[in-house]
Amino acid sequence: MSNDISTGKRFSAEASEATSPGRISVVVATHNRPELLKLAIAGVLEQDYAGDIELIVVFDKSEPDMSLAMAKDNRRIKVIANTNTPGLAGARNSGILAASGQYVAFCDDDDIWLPSKLRKQVALLEDSEALTAISGIVIDYGDHSNVRIPSPEDMTLAPLVRRRVMEGHPSSVIVKRDALLDRIGLVDEQMPGSYGEDYDWILRAVQAGPIAVAREPLVRVRWGFSQFSQRWEIIIQACDYLLAKHPVLGLDPRGKARLLGRKAFAYAALGHRKDALRTAVQSLRHSLLERRAYLALAVAAGAISAQKLLDLAHRRGRGI
Repeated sequence: MSNDISTGKRFSAEASEATSPGRISVVVATHNRPELLKLAIAGVLEQDYAGDIELIVVFDKSEPDMSLAMAKDNRRIKVIANTNTPGLAGARNSGILAASGQYVAFCDDDDIWLPSKLRKQVALLEDSEALTAISGIVIDYGDHSNVRIPSPEDMTLAPLVRRRVMEGHPSSVIVKRDALLDRIGLVDEQMPGSYGEDYDWILRAVQAGPIAVAREPLVRVRWGFSQFSQRWEIIIQACDYLLAKHPVLGLDPRGKARLLGRKAFAYAALGHRKDALRTAVQSLRHSLLERRAYLALAVAAGAISAQKLLDLAHRRGRGI
């Protein structure tokens, strides 16, 4: 499977900057959410990890706030602008390429790390052959909170193809930098609207090497602030892109049904009834167990709104 991004280039560890032993570079991409960003930054700086932490805040399509830059003891903040493709994928890549740590971690600007996250995950990476580590998460949606913790078996290729395993959230990811720049590859900047860029990346990561799992919630993930939850046309394009890029997704009937069900739901939410019905039927031909197809049919029939179903799913810590 190709690791190319929009430039068509691969980056080798040998060509990267010399790293400082134990240093972690944390990439936070942001766009006009200053109050949430401050909370995310605090969660990174307050880690109980004893090594150096380099926090790289990447401003995407907005003016960088240079007042955030700081250096104190073994913590520092670098503020940069996204110089790659506008959007989340390009912003993450700008941060990755500016990083100097032995490890690279990601945190969305509306999420908060618990203090022991990095310490526990680095210990997992040092004690195994894993290239990447994730953790469980707490999903906060309004007054509702749900804990989601993946098992090690969840973070293998077959389960990831069959379902997204959203417990493996990008804000929980930490990866060895040399593997990221070489064997796994950067974030795909060709992903439509950067939707699903994390899923594309984790599919490549799991095929490059094992993924270790800290089986406890180490990140608080806020739902309701997502830039993607109702960008239906982008979601349709991204599902098609993923199916074309990753042939393995088409080999598992339930995995393909899931993506087609998501497309059908997006069509229904847009009011494109015929497209929703057609795609829902395609989904069900692959798997009669695909619930998104039935939800799409309900929305297309006018029995319930897409927004109401999203709200109900989010209250349970789930997506559609």
